[in-house]
Formats: sequence, structure tokens, C-alpha cells
Amino acid sequence: MGLSLKHIDRIVGGERHLKDINLNFESGSRNVLLGRTLAGKTSILRILAGLDRPTHGRITIDGKDVTGVSVRKRSIAMVYQQFINYPSLTVYNNIASPLNVSGMDDAEIDRRVRETARMLHIEPLLDRLPAELSGGQQQRTAIARALIKDTQLLLLDEPLVNLDYKLREELRVELQEIFQQREAIVVYTTTEPTEALMLGGNIVVIDEGCVLQTGPTPKVYRHPETSKVAEIFSDPPINYLRGSAEDRHARLEENIKIPLTGHLEGLPNGKYLFGLRSNHLFLSRTKEDDTEFKSTVELAEINGSETFVHIRHNGTSLVVQENGIHTRKIGSEISIFMNPCHLFVFDETGSRVASPVEDAHNHR
Repeated sequence: MGLSLKHIDRIVGGERHLKDINLNFESGSRNVLLGRTLAGKTSILRILAGLDRPTHGRITIDGKDVTGVSVRKRSIAMVYQQFINYPSLTVYNNIASPLNVSGMDDAEIDRRVRETARMLHIEPLLDRLPAELSGGQQQRTAIARALIKDTQLLLLDEPLVNLDYKLREELRVELQEIFQQREAIVVYTTTEPTEALMLGGNIVVIDEGCVLQTGPTPKVYRHPETSKVAEIFSDPPINYLRGSAEDRHARLEENIKIPLTGHLEGLPNGKYLFGLRSNHLFLSRTKEDDTEFKSTVELAEINGSETFVHIRHNGTSLVVQENGIHTRKIGSEISIFMNPCHLFVFDETGSRVASPVEDAHNHR
């Protein structure tokens, strides 16, 4: 099945929620919509589902216009952020509910319920009510109810956002395996770049109702077309340093001088915005040709097994991602190391001029 959105606009109360959206999805594809809160991700899902109609534009399936077709007549299933289950039904009956209305044979319903429950590790919970489940178990039940329909289109709207860190990690891995076994088009929304990278497949980067870039997820991560895409697809947001290139060198923030070698060689003279992800700033030298500069610590933020050190250099705030748990005295001066091979370069309009050639996960 091929599903397309063609020149989709969505205007509500005079406010534009979506602007000229053009997307194509193929059967068996895994597609992640990445954007900040209120970027337009849920609006696209609702139009794909048939819950909302676009103000302008068309939705086609295999070339056939289905823009006005009711959600009840579409082969779709949807999973929401909230744990939406029928409170008076057991887990078994919650999962079976989409099939009960189809007139399917009871034995086949039972087989499919147990198979889907086993896939999501909730088979021992089939006789319980939703109120007797943990948050993770409730969301697994909601996902099972969506999967059992075996639809052509599976929509997931930030389904893991309300779970704790450990449960999110477990379900991400399981969902990847489940998606690979299905021929459905999967469209998954998230605000988290790390989650998008883990899910892989194709990505659609969205901001303020507009599609900024699409393509294979690793390629878009390594080669963002604009500084805005790089900012959205980095967690923490990518560090930016203003600078200029002249005579085979660049000067960043006035006092950081780097050679224009490797992927930066041949950069024309002029002003640029240089980008560096937080995992490519270091608190110790990692390569002989690293550039060192002094900064002041503003905050050391511990996040799981990592520490994000917020620093200020020449009036610009930056974030360093450090493995392990560390404390840094606020106001202290520290040395920061960076290597030109990790730098992104954008022109004054925000368009990419150069990006690192190394693998996205080859941090050191």
C-alpha cells in the first residue's frame, strides 16, 4: 500500500496548524515524525487517521483519493500517549474488543489475543482489570489492542512519553522487533531525538506545521539540511558558535582559532554558524589536534549515567555531555576541548555548508 499526503493545509479558527505537507509512506515502512510540542505531529496523525479533514489538499491510497473517507472505513489503529483502556473490561477483553465487533470466530479471537499478549509480555495479566495494572502494563494493553487488528496503517502518538525511563527502553526495543514483523505502514511521533535514532527507519522533521526535512533517519541526523533541523535533531540542542573563515583558518567566537582541514578544507571566506553536538565537546584532550579554550561552569546537570555541564564562553552558552556522574563547581574556570572534524557549518541563512564525514556514533 502506498499512502500520500499532497499539499495538506490544516487551518483551525484562523490559525494554521499545517502548511503544504507532502509525504509518502510505503507498506512495511517505519516512519518517525520528530518535532517539538505543538509542531504539528498529532495534526498529521489525525489527518492520516481520518479523524480530521484537511482544509486544503488530498490524501491518497495507491493513487485513490480517500480524503473524505470516514475513520470507520479505514484500515487503521492508533495508540495515544494516555493509557486508554476500557476500565470495566479485563485485559483479555480489552485486547479482543476490536475483533468482537468484526464477527470473527471465538477460537480465532482467542488465538490472536493470546499471541498478541505473549508478544507484549502481558499473557499472565489477561484476567486483570486495567486498574490492577502498572502504567507500563496498561500501555502494553493499549498497544496490543491496536496490533491485534492487523491494520494497514498503525499510528502511535508519543506512546511511551508517560512511562519511566526503564520501561521506555524496554518497550522501544520490543516495538522495533514488532514493527519489523508487520507489513503495515507505521507512523510514530516523538519529541526525543534519541528515541527517533533508536527506532530508525525514515524520519520527518517538523517545526511550526512545516516539514523541514525527510529521509533515512541516520542520514538526516548526520546531514541536517538546516541549522533548525540540527537543533531539533540533537539532545541537548546542538551548540552553536558564530565565526568567520579566512585564509585557511576559522575564528569562532573571536578567540577560538581552528584550521580548515578535512571536510572544512576549501571553505570560502565569510561569516558562518558553526555547530557542535554536546557529545563532541570534551573536558580532556582526546586527539592531538584538539583545540583548547577556557570556559566558566554555569551548571552541572546529572541525567542518569551522564552529566551535562553547562558552560559559558565569551558570552555564549554551551553544553558538554560527559559520561559518568561528576560534580563541577559553579563559577569555576575549566578547559574545553573540541576537534574541527566534528563541526557542522551553516551559512548566514541557516543552510548547511558542510557536515562531518565520520559516523554519527563515533563520538571519540
